[in-house]
Amino acid sequence: MSRPKGRAPAIATNRRARFDFVFEDEYEAGIVLTGSEVKSLRGGQAQLKEAYGLVRDGEVWLVGMHIAPYKMARDGGHEPTRDRKLLLHAGEIARITRRVQERGLALVPIRMYWKNGRAKVLLGVGRGARRYDKRQKIRTRDMRREAEQAMRRDYRSR
Repeated sequence: MSRPKGRAPAIATNRRARFDFVFEDEYEAGIVLTGSEVKSLRGGQAQLKEAYGLVRDGEVWLVGMHIAPYKMARDGGHEPTRDRKLLLHAGEIARITRRVQERGLALVPIRMYWKNGRAKVLLGVGRGARRYDKRQKIRTRDMRREAEQAMRRDYRSR
C-alpha cells in the first residue's frame, strides 16, 4: 500500500512557530536519536513547543525538545529533554551560523516528521514577529474566512 504524494505526516508540530516568527529560510535536518527515542516517536510522544536550535562548536543542536520515555525500554530509556544533535551539510551549517550571529535571527523547529523511515526536523531561520505583524495576520485570516463564508452562503441560496 503506498502513501499519497504530498507532505509527510507530522510526528510533532510547533503550532506557534509560524505565528511568533517570520521565517526567511527553512532547512530539513536529520536528528541523532537513541532506540527508545525512536520508539516513543513512533507512538507520537514528542513535543516541540519549548524547543529551539543552537549552533555550538560548528554543530547544530536541538535544545528543549521533549520526547516522552518509552515504557518498555531497558534501564529506564532516555532523558526526555536532552540536547539532540542535528545532521546538516557543512555549507548549511555555515550559512545558518552566519545568519544567526550577524543578524540575530533565531533557529526554530517548525515540525518533525518521518521521511523514508528516518526522523527529520524542519528548521526555520527567522526573526520574532512584531505585535502589529501578528495583528495583521489575524485580520487577513478573519477577512479570508468571512469572504469564504459569504461565498458559501451565496452559493447555497441559489
